[in-house]
Amino acid sequence: MEEIRDKNGLTEAEYLKGYNPDAWKKPSLTADICIIARSGEEERILLIRRGNHPYLGKWALPGGFSEEGERIEETAARELLEETGIKMSSSDLALVGVYSKPGRDPRGWTVSAAYLAVVDPESVAPKAADDAADARWFSVDHRSGSIVLSCEDIRLELPDLAFDHEDIVSDAINTLFLTRGGCK
Repeated sequence: MEEIRDKNGLTEAEYLKGYNPDAWKKPSLTADICIIARSGEEERILLIRRGNHPYLGKWALPGGFSEEGERIEETAARELLEETGIKMSSSDLALVGVYSKPGRDPRGWTVSAAYLAVVDPESVAPKAADDAADARWFSVDHRSGSIVLSCEDIRLELPDLAFDHEDIVSDAINTLFLTRGGCK
Protein backbone atom coordinates (compact mmCIF):
# COMPACT_ATOMS: atom_id res chain seq x y z
CA MET A 1 0.00 0.00 0.00
CA GLU A 2 1.32 3.42 -0.96
CA GLU A 3 2.11 5.84 1.89
CA ILE A 4 -0.04 8.92 2.06
CA ARG A 5 1.86 12.14 1.42
CA ASP A 6 0.86 15.74 2.17
CA LYS A 7 0.99 18.68 -0.26
CA ASN A 8 4.73 18.98 0.45
CA GLY A 9 5.34 15.33 -0.46
CA LEU A 10 5.98 14.24 3.15
CA THR A 11 4.77 11.09 4.86
CA GLU A 12 3.54 11.47 8.43
CA ALA A 13 6.80 10.02 9.79
CA GLU A 14 8.83 12.51 7.70
CA TYR A 15 6.63 15.41 8.79
CA LEU A 16 6.93 14.50 12.49
CA LYS A 17 10.72 14.13 12.23
CA GLY A 18 10.99 17.79 11.22
CA TYR A 19 8.18 19.11 13.42
CA ASN A 20 9.19 21.70 16.05
CA PRO A 21 6.87 21.41 19.10
CA ASP A 22 8.17 24.77 20.36
CA ALA A 23 6.86 26.60 17.27
CA TRP A 24 3.57 27.30 19.06
CA LYS A 25 3.29 28.88 22.51
CA LYS A 26 1.42 26.55 24.84
CA PRO A 27 -0.69 27.28 27.89
CA SER A 28 -0.12 25.74 31.30
CA LEU A 29 -2.84 23.24 32.17
CA THR A 30 -4.43 23.19 35.62
CA ALA A 31 -7.32 21.52 37.39
CA ASP A 32 -9.62 23.15 39.95
CA ILE A 33 -11.96 21.13 42.16
CA CYS A 34 -15.29 22.29 43.59
CA ILE A 35 -16.27 19.98 46.45
CA ILE A 36 -19.80 20.48 47.77
CA ALA A 37 -20.93 18.80 51.00
CA ARG A 38 -24.66 18.30 51.36
CA SER A 39 -26.43 17.67 54.63
CA GLY A 40 -30.19 17.93 54.32
CA GLU A 41 -30.90 21.31 52.73
CA GLU A 42 -27.52 22.75 53.74
CA GLU A 43 -24.72 22.98 51.21
CA ARG A 44 -21.12 23.78 52.04
CA ILE A 45 -18.19 24.30 49.72
CA LEU A 46 -14.57 23.46 50.47
CA LEU A 47 -12.14 26.35 50.03
CA ILE A 48 -8.43 26.61 50.70
CA ARG A 49 -6.57 29.74 51.76
CA ARG A 50 -3.60 30.19 49.47
CA GLY A 51 -0.23 29.85 51.15
CA ASN A 52 1.80 31.08 48.16
CA HIS A 53 1.76 33.81 45.55
CA PRO A 54 -0.19 34.68 43.51
CA TYR A 55 -3.21 35.65 45.62
CA LEU A 56 -1.39 34.84 48.87
CA GLY A 57 -3.95 34.64 51.69
CA LYS A 58 -6.99 34.66 49.37
CA TRP A 59 -9.58 31.87 49.41
CA ALA A 60 -9.71 29.58 46.39
CA LEU A 61 -10.77 26.18 45.19
CA PRO A 62 -8.22 23.40 45.62
CA GLY A 63 -6.25 22.84 42.43
CA GLY A 64 -2.97 23.07 40.64
CA PHE A 65 -0.80 22.33 37.64
CA SER A 66 -0.92 19.15 35.60
CA GLU A 67 2.24 17.10 35.38
CA GLU A 68 3.59 15.82 32.07
CA GLY A 69 1.97 12.53 31.08
CA GLU A 70 -0.88 12.95 33.59
CA ARG A 71 -4.55 12.89 32.57
CA ILE A 72 -6.27 16.07 33.76
CA GLU A 73 -8.72 14.01 35.85
CA GLU A 74 -5.72 12.52 37.64
CA THR A 75 -4.37 16.05 38.21
CA ALA A 76 -7.65 17.01 39.90
CA ALA A 77 -7.62 13.98 42.21
CA ARG A 78 -3.90 14.43 43.02
CA GLU A 79 -4.20 18.15 43.77
CA LEU A 80 -7.26 17.58 45.96
CA LEU A 81 -5.33 15.01 47.98
CA GLU A 82 -2.16 17.13 48.19
CA GLU A 83 -3.93 20.32 49.31
CA THR A 84 -6.73 18.94 51.50
CA GLY A 85 -5.93 15.31 52.34
CA ILE A 86 -9.19 14.22 50.65
CA LYS A 87 -8.73 11.07 48.60
CA MET A 88 -11.13 10.83 45.71
CA SER A 89 -11.08 8.80 42.53
CA SER A 90 -10.96 10.76 39.30
CA SER A 91 -14.16 8.91 38.32
CA ASP A 92 -15.96 10.63 41.24
CA LEU A 93 -15.34 14.03 39.66
CA ALA A 94 -17.70 15.54 37.07
CA LEU A 95 -16.45 18.13 34.60
CA VAL A 96 -17.94 21.59 35.23
CA GLY A 97 -16.15 23.29 32.37
CA VAL A 98 -12.93 24.54 30.84
CA TYR A 99 -11.79 28.03 31.84
CA SER A 100 -9.42 29.92 29.57
CA LYS A 101 -10.15 33.63 29.96
CA PRO A 102 -6.98 35.59 29.13
CA GLY A 103 -5.41 36.93 32.33
CA ARG A 104 -7.16 34.41 34.61
CA ASP A 105 -3.76 33.65 36.19
CA PRO A 106 -1.14 36.40 36.60
CA ARG A 107 1.65 33.83 36.09
CA GLY A 108 0.78 33.51 32.41
CA TRP A 109 -1.44 31.73 29.93
CA THR A 110 -3.29 29.08 31.94
CA VAL A 111 -6.24 26.90 31.02
CA SER A 112 -8.11 25.03 33.75
CA ALA A 113 -10.44 22.07 33.68
CA ALA A 114 -12.80 22.45 36.64
CA TYR A 115 -14.45 19.51 38.36
CA LEU A 116 -17.32 19.04 40.80
CA ALA A 117 -18.00 16.37 43.41
CA VAL A 118 -20.82 16.21 45.93
CA VAL A 119 -19.86 14.47 49.16
CA ASP A 120 -21.34 13.53 52.51
CA PRO A 121 -19.75 15.96 55.00
CA GLU A 122 -19.30 13.14 57.52
CA SER A 123 -17.20 11.15 55.05
CA VAL A 124 -14.42 13.70 54.51
CA ALA A 125 -12.23 15.69 56.89
CA PRO A 126 -10.12 18.23 55.01
CA LYS A 127 -6.72 19.29 56.33
CA ALA A 128 -4.63 22.02 54.72
CA ALA A 129 -1.38 20.74 53.22
CA ASP A 130 1.12 21.45 50.45
CA ASP A 131 0.61 25.08 49.35
CA ALA A 132 -2.74 25.51 51.14
CA ALA A 133 -2.44 27.52 54.37
CA ASP A 134 -5.94 26.55 55.53
CA ALA A 135 -8.88 24.44 54.35
CA ARG A 136 -12.43 25.07 55.52
CA TRP A 137 -16.05 24.35 54.73
CA PHE A 138 -18.03 27.47 53.85
CA SER A 139 -21.84 27.55 54.01
CA VAL A 140 -23.40 28.45 50.66
CA ASP A 141 -26.28 30.94 50.73
CA HIS A 142 -27.86 31.62 47.35
CA ARG A 143 -31.38 32.58 48.46
CA SER A 144 -30.89 36.28 47.75
CA GLY A 145 -29.98 35.70 44.12
CA SER A 146 -26.27 36.22 44.75
CA ILE A 147 -24.00 33.62 46.27
CA VAL A 148 -22.52 34.31 49.71
CA LEU A 149 -20.02 31.95 51.37
CA SER A 150 -19.53 32.04 55.12
CA CYS A 151 -17.45 30.25 57.74
CA GLU A 152 -17.41 31.48 61.34
CA ASP A 153 -16.56 35.21 61.07
CA ILE A 154 -15.49 35.02 57.40
CA ARG A 155 -18.01 36.19 54.81
CA LEU A 156 -17.12 36.03 51.12
CA GLU A 157 -18.89 36.99 47.96
CA LEU A 158 -17.81 35.23 44.78
CA PRO A 159 -15.65 38.13 43.48
CA ASP A 160 -13.56 37.77 46.69
CA LEU A 161 -12.17 34.41 45.48
CA ALA A 162 -8.76 34.07 43.80
CA PHE A 163 -8.25 33.67 40.05
CA ASP A 164 -11.55 33.23 38.18
CA HIS A 165 -12.93 30.86 40.81
CA GLU A 166 -16.01 33.10 40.96
CA ASP A 167 -16.98 31.75 37.53
CA ILE A 168 -16.21 28.13 38.43
CA VAL A 169 -18.16 28.19 41.72
CA SER A 170 -21.12 29.90 40.05
CA ASP A 171 -21.16 27.32 37.23
CA ALA A 172 -20.80 24.41 39.67
CA ILE A 173 -23.69 25.63 41.82
CA ASN A 174 -25.84 26.19 38.74
CA THR A 175 -25.00 22.62 37.66
CA LEU A 176 -26.25 21.38 41.04
CA PHE A 177 -29.50 23.33 40.61
CA LEU A 178 -30.08 21.70 37.23
CA THR A 179 -29.45 18.20 38.58
CA ARG A 180 -31.95 18.66 41.39
CA GLY A 181 -34.67 20.40 39.43
CA GLY A 182 -34.05 24.12 39.87
CA CYS A 183 -33.39 26.64 42.60
CA LYS A 184 -34.88 26.43 46.08
